[in-house]
Amino acid sequence: MASPADIAHRFAFHPATTEEKRDAHTSVRQHCKALADFLNEKLPEGREKALALTACEEAMLWGNAALARQNTED
Repeated sequence: MASPADIAHRFAFHPATTEEKRDAHTSVRQHCKALADFLNEKLPEGREKALALTACEEAMLWGNAALARQNTED
């Protein structure tokens, strides 16, 4: 079972407090968008393409969550 502290951390707002962190978030978004643009251009329309784009979006969201939630004390 997750601890109350873990739940609080997962659902808290984690702003990018440094320029380096903001740049990292931007980089993740840009690289995921580039992949999404590539997939959109190369894949035929259909369920699989829609799922591939959704997975790319999920990768962006989880990547940025990893950056936002990282323990800055490590």
